[in-house]
Amino acid sequence: LWVRRRSLPGKRVLEVGAGVSLPGVLAAKCGAEVTLSDSEELPRCLRNCRRGLPDVPVMGLTWGRLSPELLSLAPVDIILGSDVFFDPKDFEDILTTVYFLLEKNPHAQFWTTYQVRSADWSIEALLCKWKLKSVNIPLHSFSADKEHLAGSTLPGRHTIEMMIISLAGSDGT
Repeated sequence: LWVRRRSLPGKRVLEVGAGVSLPGVLAAKCGAEVTLSDSEELPRCLRNCRRGLPDVPVMGLTWGRLSPELLSLAPVDIILGSDVFFDPKDFEDILTTVYFLLEKNPHAQFWTTYQVRSADWSIEALLCKWKLKSVNIPLHSFSADKEHLAGSTLPGRHTIEMMIISLAGSDGT
């Protein structure tokens, strides 16, 4: 987000699985019109989202569930998902929700980063099933491939991936 901060003013951004909402807060500080979301079944997470910026809307959004809030959501340009692929049982529900949002907003993109927790876990088959394509963004392309990045020990010895997911074209790409 920081590297692309100049492209964010005026963009409509939805952060899914926001938790503490750091990406959404950063996008808002960079001028994006942000909506934060987390599971409607986790009121504590929703309260955490509301603490960041009082003027940023917060909505309950449970992956894989088409709720009235999701159906009435205003158009979005960017969907953010920071480390949402942490439990394989949720992968399809996440991509179902992302697919719905991208179908509703064909120009939008899903920007996601995640820690690889197992080499056996993959979303590739689900991307094909939902007719989505992904582009891996190398961490070195924005100087995020170093140990102790920003004073943190992550990525350190952890493998972090970033990708941008969008609707696959009619040619299957």
